[in-house]
Formats: sequence, structure tokens, C-alpha cells
Amino acid sequence: MIPDYQTIMIPLLEFAGDKKERHIREAIDYLAEKFGLTAEERKMLLPSGQQPIFDNRVGWARTYLVKAGLLYSSKRGYFKITERGLEVLKNPPTKIDNKYLSRFPEFIEFKTKQKTQKEDEIKLLKKYDKSTPEDLIAIGYQKLRHELAIELLDKIMSCPPSFFEKLVVDLLVKMGYGGSREEAGKAVGKSGDEGIDGIIKEDKLGLDIVYIQAKRWTNPVGRPEIQKFVGALHGQRARKGIFITASTFSQSAIDYVSKIDSKIILIDGEKLADLMIEYSVGVSTTASYEIKKIDLDYFTEG
Repeated sequence: MIPDYQTIMIPLLEFAGDKKERHIREAIDYLAEKFGLTAEERKMLLPSGQQPIFDNRVGWARTYLVKAGLLYSSKRGYFKITERGLEVLKNPPTKIDNKYLSRFPEFIEFKTKQKTQKEDEIKLLKKYDKSTPEDLIAIGYQKLRHELAIELLDKIMSCPPSFFEKLVVDLLVKMGYGGSREEAGKAVGKSGDEGIDGIIKEDKLGLDIVYIQAKRWTNPVGRPEIQKFVGALHGQRARKGIFITASTFSQSAIDYVSKIDSKIILIDGEKLADLMIEYSVGVSTTASYEIKKIDLDYFTEG
């Protein structure tokens, strides 16, 4: 019998307990043997027919452990155990499931975002009790976009920090900042000032300059980091800055930015993923659909 993803969590964490960098394929093979799965069970596919059920459940178990800070994605397709994960293994529970992971704030935040998304979908369904095909397409689109955003963040965290710098440059140029990509690439990551990672033109003519700080962190960015960034801006007599992170900002950091004179834009992982989708950075279109209706003018006699 194929185990559910929660049953897989503790054996997966134990597998990573040797502190080695592991590939997800290694984990799948090890766990399949540990659970005594038959060749037929390993080949059973999801209803979509795109992925084996067991592979999918191992992937979700890893995702949840990463969101709880027990594992981290070292690079694409690989993961390692964290200090928190090692602490859990020192006195392991009989089972790790969603309830157990809820003791970690990062996991609660992750689940809250998922819950909010599901609640929005339910509200939309209730609003359109007798849903039209167009309504259903809209709901499906929102769900696909949300899942793509989660996948994007996982990919970002599995890439090296140098790639994150490239991603930031590509996104800002697509959004109209920095002039050419070559100019932006020279500016971002090259300033060397304390608390500032780079500078970029606010418009293609360079009428104003925006200072950038980009952090591919897993932990929330707190108020002290934002204060350092603001202090660095003041040192340059600048008033505009963008702080980009792949994680989140603490509430104290958000409150601080709202009360200061300097114009500081905070872009967290969720907003970053949304912008990447909106401006087609790191994503590609796999399908598009046209919704057509009858052209009544065509059927009107002249």
C-alpha cells in the first residue's frame, strides 16, 4: 500500500539525518524499499498521468519539511537536513505530520497562505453557485497561478545566490527599470556600499536612481536589516530603495517602513513570484485559450 505524504515525513527526515546532500531520486528509491512497495505500486500514476503517485507524495513530504525548516533545498533537486531537523531527530516523535509541524512558525505561515487561497476559491464557488464555464476557467486559472508561484519559490531557493542576483536584474529590466539589461547588470551587485547591493535607474533615461538590496534568505527579514538599509540610503543622500527577499518580512519591518520618510518598497517571496509570472521571468506559456462569442453584427442584415 502506498503511504500518504505525512507517513513519509519522518522516514524522509531520518534518511537525511546523515547530514549528506541528497537528491530527491535517492530518497524516492530508498523510501520505496523501506515501505516495501511493489514495482506495480511504484508505477501507479496520478489521475493526470504525469507523475507516479509515490514520487509525488515524497515530493510533498520534502516540501512540507522544508517549509517547517527541518530540511532545506541546497540546489535544484537536492536537499539537506537543517540544525532544527537534527534537533528533532535527537528526540524523534512517533510520527511527523501537519499537526506536529504546526509548532514551527514558518510552517504556520505557509499553511495560512494555503488556507487563504482555498478560502478565496470556496468564496468564489459560492458566489457562482451555478457557475458558468467562464467562471470555472477563472477559478482554475487562479489555482494554477498559485501553484506556479509556490513552485517558483522552491526553484529560487534551490539555485545559488549568484542566480538570484541575475533573476532580480532580469525582473527589474522587464518592469522597465535600468535601461538595458547590460546597464542594469553592471549596476546591481556592484556598489559595494554597506547595506546596499546595487543601484539601478528608475527609468530608461536615468532621471532618478533606486538602490537595491536582494536577499535570498529562508528566514524572515526583520526590522534591523531594513534599518541598516535605510541608514545606507541616508549615507548616499538617497530616498528610494527596493528590498527584495525570497522569504518574508516581519511585521515590525513592515510597520517601520510605513512610518519613515524614505520610500522603501518591500518585495517578499510571494510578491516576487507574482511579479515573475506577470512579467514572464522564469516561466513560459504552455497553453492559451480564446473565449469566443457570437458576432451579432455578422448576422444582422445590412
